[in-house]
Amino acid sequence: MPPPVWLMRQAGRYLPEYREIRSHAGTFLDLCYAPDLAIEATLQPVRRFSLDAAIVFSDILLVPHALGQEVSFSEGKGPKLAALKQSGDLKGLVLEDVATKLRPVYEAIKQLHRELAPEIALIGFAGAPWTLAAYMIEGKTSRHFSKAQNWAKAEPQSFSKLIDVLVEAVSGHLIRQVEAGADVVQIFDSWAGVLSPEAFERWVVQPTRAIVGKVKEAVPGTPVIGFPRGVDVLYKDYAEASGVDGVSIDTQVSPAWAAAELQDKVCVQGNLDPEALVEGGKRMRDATAQILEALGSGPFVFNLGHGVVPQTPPEHVSELLETIRGAV
Repeated sequence: MPPPVWLMRQAGRYLPEYREIRSHAGTFLDLCYAPDLAIEATLQPVRRFSLDAAIVFSDILLVPHALGQEVSFSEGKGPKLAALKQSGDLKGLVLEDVATKLRPVYEAIKQLHRELAPEIALIGFAGAPWTLAAYMIEGKTSRHFSKAQNWAKAEPQSFSKLIDVLVEAVSGHLIRQVEAGADVVQIFDSWAGVLSPEAFERWVVQPTRAIVGKVKEAVPGTPVIGFPRGVDVLYKDYAEASGVDGVSIDTQVSPAWAAAELQDKVCVQGNLDPEALVEGGKRMRDATAQILEALGSGPFVFNLGHGVVPQTPPEHVSELLETIRGAV
């Protein structure tokens, strides 16, 4: 049996049909908050390819936006946030507003649950507290998120308050997605890799464990996948201590290492290099075969090590699926 397959950012700019709806949607946030458009963006890759899961079209920064932080996106430059500069700024974050502001996401999931074939899993998601806090303090994407790291070191008490707010916001968002019809949820910790091992334990593992506990208590049996990108051997600590059911691994992780160190603890998800998908052909087929050989006999979901990039030819996704399903 071939493993189940879906791709991070499987809906997006590499698809001409996505570019079409994006051109009519207004801002990127308008697209995320319009259930009909979010539903269409979610379904496009499922219609085009024989994928085993759909992931709701949304963004991790909807949570800071719903908390009251100013968030915007500009083409080619990424997100921009009104950065938190001092502990007093935390008073402007309002947990009580999150469920109401994110209602369009739950409406989209309810409709997707009705429209998708029963054999196609529906995935909900959220950003992890550390990654969200990093964006909220830095105000934009950064290589090291030094402002957030410095705040965490200089004022651990106020930083811990921010993390606590985000644990509540994220766990509530994930629970409501499951209640609306999501079968699985994923927690994206895209910038976990900038932290020291000690900071990783405090600001990634512990908050994730708290979120997983809340999700499991509210909606028992829901599988939770975690993706602490860039953490190298600390993936093992994360798999052992965070409580997640699955761990998504990035492109720097050896599939053989993941099979030996992770697969006896969790389902492993990953980890084809998105650039191999862009190139296609022999490079993609060989890398896919290596991943399948290492991970295919244990609990495994085939995915990328990061999201699909805009320059990916859609036909290479079809070729990838044929390669995976023809190899078994």
